[in-house]
Amino acid sequence: MQKIRIVIYIILISVFILSGYVFWTSSLGNDYSSRSLSSEPDEGRLKEILQDFEHDTEKGMKDWQVPGMAVAVVQRNETVYLKGFGVRKINTNDPVTPHTIFQIGSTTKGFTAALVGMLVDEGSVKWDDKVVDHLQEFQMYDPWVTHEFTVTDLMAMRSGLATGSGEGLCSMGYNRSFLMHSLRYMQPETSFRSAYAYQNLPFLWAAALVENKTGKSWEENIQKRIFRPLNMSNSSTDQRAFQQATDVAYLHVKKNGNITAMPMDQSSADWVYTVGPAGGINSNIEDMAKWLCLQMNNGSYESQQLLSENSIRYIQSPRTIMNTVAKKNNAYYCLGWMYMEACPYPVIFHAGGTRGHSAMVAFVPQAKIGIVILSNVYGDVLPNYLMFRFLDLYFGNNAWEDALEALALTKAPRAQADASASEKTDSPRAARPLETYTGSYSNQTLGIINILQSNGTLIIYAGPGRLNIPLLPTGGDNFSLFKKGTGRVASFRVSDKGKSESVEIEGGRLFDLFGDRVLFWRTAD
Repeated sequence: MQKIRIVIYIILISVFILSGYVFWTSSLGNDYSSRSLSSEPDEGRLKEILQDFEHDTEKGMKDWQVPGMAVAVVQRNETVYLKGFGVRKINTNDPVTPHTIFQIGSTTKGFTAALVGMLVDEGSVKWDDKVVDHLQEFQMYDPWVTHEFTVTDLMAMRSGLATGSGEGLCSMGYNRSFLMHSLRYMQPETSFRSAYAYQNLPFLWAAALVENKTGKSWEENIQKRIFRPLNMSNSSTDQRAFQQATDVAYLHVKKNGNITAMPMDQSSADWVYTVGPAGGINSNIEDMAKWLCLQMNNGSYESQQLLSENSIRYIQSPRTIMNTVAKKNNAYYCLGWMYMEACPYPVIFHAGGTRGHSAMVAFVPQAKIGIVILSNVYGDVLPNYLMFRFLDLYFGNNAWEDALEALALTKAPRAQADASASEKTDSPRAARPLETYTGSYSNQTLGIINILQSNGTLIIYAGPGRLNIPLLPTGGDNFSLFKKGTGRVASFRVSDKGKSESVEIEGGRLFDLFGDRVLFWRTAD
């Protein structure tokens, strides 16, 4: 049972698909602040801990086919460990170093929350201000929610929208302004502030607030207010800087059980910079250790008070409960951070993922210890396990000591899924000639999609980025998107003249608008 629970925690944290209810207070029922700190490991014991941790890291990388990782450990206000593991690109000898640049994904959210905190410190906004009082163009689907939405709500994951709303639009090449505007068309899944659901798009509005009050872009604010004061000289916020870095970790994905390097200029990788305030920072462990120092020391770094202690506490305090099932290790979303009850002290952390990299940043405020783990594989859960493993070693716990073995249990279903995906099965044929369905279709909000035929397969080209979506026949005038079993279906309506009039796409919230169904009408030929 313990191992099953461990597997559940690791997977849930990795994919951020947790649900629950709003947590209204800024402190938990358990009085963690009253606990006395256990003795800090001395230099000799810390060395032993790090040696054991290195062993687990190397074993995990081998077992999970991770080409490269980088790890930093910060104790109080000092970086006590920096090390790269493995290689920057699979099947090469270029080593990962402390200087190697990674995409840090959603751990960027903490940076955006910090910028908003600086505005609060300066008196230009308050946490409970209504967003529309500062940004009149802000609009949600429900007018009441629009009016009640606060600055805090933008970053607390309690908007009422479904998990990941808008991410399909990101993949289609829509720009940041379109994504922000699209929120008004997204029907909620739950009532406002009643449940946790992980989002990216509201953070774009948090960034817009920063831009409105400063007259500078989010990217400029990150550079001026965070990177420069912390001397994070290797960090950046754009795709070109990532691609042109001399010491950079390549993007990798797992396909059919094998790790594959992807082109650095692949079009599907640029979405993370479109939603930059939610996930677009590039950095390395050397720089991220400085960021961790700031978070662990009440907003202060080398005698600079970049963020007030009040704002740091507000940002790091629980807002929305993420799970209601487990009676132990309850987790909560803060503002750009997560908070988990743990032994002997709560852990504040956030994971990140892009289409090629994974990240974990975590710290224990009461013990002034923190860790950054960066990986060059998409969807890699190993950084999450290693974070918990390190904290176990540091505090002398055994709550997660079986986690590596437990984590291996998740390999079986993944291997089965890979095998199933590679199996070839007979597919139904389309009910009519494919020419029946080809053409251009229009939606008032999303614009034009084109459906063309290529080598006997229908393909949707969607959005400004012309995302390619293959359609596989499932019977009648229905087609499955991408591959069988995705739950995403395109259903054509064909006229008596034998030509399709419209196509309705449903399932998986691919377009994220108008609930789960989007209707496109054929345009005039």
